[in-house]
Amino acid sequence: MSRTLPPDVSEQDFARALDAFAAVVGEKWVISDPAELATYADPYPVGEGFGQAPSAVVSPADVEQVQAVVRIANEHGIPLMPISTGKNNGYGGASPRLAGSVVVNTGARMNRILEVNEKYGYALVEPGVTYFDLYEYLEEHAPSLMLDCPDLGWGSVVGNTLDRGVGYTPYGDHLMWQTGLEVVLPQGEVMRTGMGAVPDSNTWQLFPYGFGPFPDGLFTQSNLGVVTKMGIALMQRPPASATYLITFENESDLEQIVDTMLPLRINMAPIQNVPVIRNIILDAAAVSQRSEWYDGEGPLPAEAIERMKSELDLGYWNFYGTVYGPPPMIEMYLSMIKEAFLQIPGARFFTHEDRNDPADRGAHVLHDRHKINNGRPSLDELAVLDFVPHGGHIGFSPVSAPEGRDAMRQAAMVKARADEYVKDYAAQFIIGLREMHHICLFLYDTHDADARQETLDLTRLLIKEAAAEGYGEYRTHNALMDDVMATFDWNDGALLKFHESIKDALDPNGVIAPGKSGVWPAKYRGRGL
Repeated sequence: MSRTLPPDVSEQDFARALDAFAAVVGEKWVISDPAELATYADPYPVGEGFGQAPSAVVSPADVEQVQAVVRIANEHGIPLMPISTGKNNGYGGASPRLAGSVVVNTGARMNRILEVNEKYGYALVEPGVTYFDLYEYLEEHAPSLMLDCPDLGWGSVVGNTLDRGVGYTPYGDHLMWQTGLEVVLPQGEVMRTGMGAVPDSNTWQLFPYGFGPFPDGLFTQSNLGVVTKMGIALMQRPPASATYLITFENESDLEQIVDTMLPLRINMAPIQNVPVIRNIILDAAAVSQRSEWYDGEGPLPAEAIERMKSELDLGYWNFYGTVYGPPPMIEMYLSMIKEAFLQIPGARFFTHEDRNDPADRGAHVLHDRHKINNGRPSLDELAVLDFVPHGGHIGFSPVSAPEGRDAMRQAAMVKARADEYVKDYAAQFIIGLREMHHICLFLYDTHDADARQETLDLTRLLIKEAAAEGYGEYRTHNALMDDVMATFDWNDGALLKFHESIKDALDPNGVIAPGKSGVWPAKYRGRGL
């Protein structure tokens, strides 16, 4: 196996850089053997022309070592790709955006929970702290606090927040609840944001805005620095909770579901958490394999869909949410939710206590949501990958207003193209306060080269078609970052020009994550790397 070198860097210069990295972090923490680097490849490869390999991996132990690594990269012209735990699967995993970059694995050794304040409800963590880590710490040391988890709890709290990931409690917008950053800038300086910039401040995690411009967002989905610490607000654990499932029979019910939901959600009462509307294919994928329902050619037929609904006792659309508080409040909120949604013909209402038979496969997602919506990390959602052989996935995630017509338009658009490319439309709508994420999970056989390419082609086409209808992506795979950024082109691409100006000013040597989110430094711009 041959090693992929950084662009414009010779073997001799690269060897000098590796020696310099090893002098800082220790030889054990510099990996350059191609066989070992294979573990940093995208676990769900896409296409035939994309699969960026790193040239090395460096794992610093603290912020001072990160600073030193960044300075060495500037001296030798080495592009870096910072990661936390590298679990951003479906978006490229731990693989770099630019082939030959050195992966800076901040999570391998920088994995401490530095502070948890039970009185004020926050934690200060390093990039390697996972949702499982923080949950276990809270259970032992601060049981009155509850964290907000994404679907899979194995990833980094810092990494998920910086990629603007979401969870499902009232604290589901993770970026909204971050409370200050420590960042190593592209030439090696270290900075703290908000009140953290005041020496000996005791309000760093209490008032993130500080004084002057608010830069924290510039370090999300960006290549302007390496985050080494982050604060995150934590919710007080409520006295009780109940998770509910509302099933809806028809594909066409989606418009009425969303329009019924909005007035109940926008004021965070009675729908308090971030609810999800999942279709039957996604719910079936969590508990079965596709071949159980259909093993023929082409998209899943209507008969298979109906059999899924019948055998799992679910609807075509399935609405999941959780209410919190004293039991009388819970009962009141549940009755309001039930009254509103059961006006849709054929709708049925259950709580997690109504469907507690272990043999009830259709209740599996309901009970998994109950765990996640109560701050308990889970890995159960990984089972969806078993729906197809050697399963992988790529996400297509347009954002729209929480409007029934938008939901129906997007669902019809995506399903038609998915049928054309023979990809199952496994999807969910995640509802914020004033926006809606449409998460389309295209599952494919990672061992099938045609399936990999078709899935990438399908997603690339949908990005263009969604943008033509006014819908933008909120997050995407490494292979599609240029495509997505190209759709944010109002006023002759003013946003990208702004990003490039900041990038060139802060990172003149272009060392931090070139190409991340479609933002290339001047050094590599226009080279088609």
